[in-house]
Amino acid sequence: MSTATLPPPVQPPPASNSNIPFLRYVPRLTERAKALLTELNLHFAGVAVLLVLVLYFAVHLAYVWQTLGSLNEDALDRQRVQLRSAELAAKPLRGLDAKLVDSTAAADTFYQQRLPYATSEVAAELGVLAHREGVHWTRAQYAYTPVLSGNYALTQVSMDASVSGDYRPIVHFINSLERDKVFFLITSINLTGQQTGQVNLRLRVTTYLRAPRGEEATTESTLPAAATSQGGGQ
Repeated sequence: MSTATLPPPVQPPPASNSNIPFLRYVPRLTERAKALLTELNLHFAGVAVLLVLVLYFAVHLAYVWQTLGSLNEDALDRQRVQLRSAELAAKPLRGLDAKLVDSTAAADTFYQQRLPYATSEVAAELGVLAHREGVHWTRAQYAYTPVLSGNYALTQVSMDASVSGDYRPIVHFINSLERDKVFFLITSINLTGQQTGQVNLRLRVTTYLRAPRGEEATTESTLPAAATSQGGGQ
């Protein structure tokens, strides 16, 4: 019986000598990595990351703050303009209550002192002015129109009359009407004729009769019986 001869086992090639130095440092590198991964180093790394985040947020916050500051300046400018406009608009209203009191007192004084309460007052004052200036106030017609009622009742008196005289006295008479203590408003002046220095005018004048006060109400009626009456002067 024959016996087969087995070939010798194949041996693996020996490891390359080039990897031996690296393998030598593997335990050393592992120990160094373990040393770097200590709790203290991890703490320092966390602090470094936090510092980077803080720096980032600080830069971002500074940018946002600068942007808000610019917007705030624009908003403040608009507020200043609006405030100035409001001050200018409110300026005429300052002291309005005192102005109302003063104007009311002035209106009361005008009502009592410059407005007549009877037609006789009007005719008498016109006669005085015409006599003083040397002109003739004739053919006067009076028309009455109620304006207000109550405590401050007013009746408009429209007068249409002829005025004749020399040119200068007529000018003085018209000026006296406008400046008289009794309120007269000249509404129309028409030249009707002129001969040898004599001037004839048609004059329309308006005044207002107020309500009589106290003893004034018992002296005479403020209005004539008719709505229109004929009157004459000098």
